[in-house]
Amino acid sequence: MFNAFRKKYDRATPEVQDRIPPGQYLTEKFPVLHYGSVPNYRDLEQTWDLRVWGELEGPVRFSFKEFRALPTIELTTDIHCVTRWSKLDTRWEGVQFKEFLKHIPALKSSARFVLFHCEQGFTANVPLDLMLEDEAMLAYKYDGQELTPEHGFPLRSLVPKKYFWKSAKWLRGIELLSEDQLGFWERYGYNNHADPWLEERYSD
Repeated sequence: MFNAFRKKYDRATPEVQDRIPPGQYLTEKFPVLHYGSVPNYRDLEQTWDLRVWGELEGPVRFSFKEFRALPTIELTTDIHCVTRWSKLDTRWEGVQFKEFLKHIPALKSSARFVLFHCEQGFTANVPLDLMLEDEAMLAYKYDGQELTPEHGFPLRSLVPKKYFWKSAKWLRGIELLSEDQLGFWERYGYNNHADPWLEERYSD
């Protein structure tokens, strides 16, 4: 249903320019960039689950069916990739992260960071406070359709205020931490804060 709302942008208008961070260019495509190969799931009830552990009262596991039964939201947001493309008004559906936290054992007061664990050992780290904002979610639909395998099916994180590598594809685990732990790309020299408006692409 979202296709009817697609827009063509005049790149020269101030309204559009104000939404594009420094060093970025506007695209209407959705480029595919990732580490490793694309997972191939056959029977999600048998081959996929989502586990949560760390600074909470006890670990928990969601089957595919259990996760899809959680309350969902739809949102529209801009996304920005460290490779310099920006895409405006992208439309997502999934579980708002702060809603998700209502369905796991209580967080300990020491929980301050989130580490996303994905297929093939990929990880991405973000502050918990950022994931408590309204636009942060666990997404499984884009533009009204299930995520394609190349874009993270069956689940990815969505962290709109950071460069898009923080929105980790093929999510399988969420670890709550008391201290920050560098993710995959951060260990290879990417900036830990990843603010597109400050052009925090790489570490010093």
